[in-house]
Amino acid sequence: MTARPAPTDGSWVPDACTLPTADRPLRLAEFDRLFRDAVQGADRLSATNLRLRLDGGEQLAATIRDLIARESSCCSFFAFDLRRSTPGPLTLDVRVPPAHVDVLDALAQRATSVRGPR
Repeated sequence: MTARPAPTDGSWVPDACTLPTADRPLRLAEFDRLFRDAVQGADRLSATNLRLRLDGGEQLAATIRDLIARESSCCSFFAFDLRRSTPGPLTLDVRVPPAHVDVLDALAQRATSVRGPR
């Protein structure tokens, strides 16, 4: 994936998202912290599946579980799968139905641009 400027205006958030508009910048900031601090790499496995490789221990895993549970409650079209290879890094697979590929595109773009070069 190539890093391009990440959308910052929320224009990529679909109507299916039920998170109140006022809370969206806070949620975006949570994802930005995750992307900046923990993402080691991102792979687009298919148009509807993004895999993030994350560096962190059990505290990070607990933080991610909380974040994806809250995100799933307002954006039910997301499917998240957090795993750790033993031994190895955490992986977070993010899947969407074909109707929401544009949202996954924006999330992938944000993950790589906020993360910056490593």
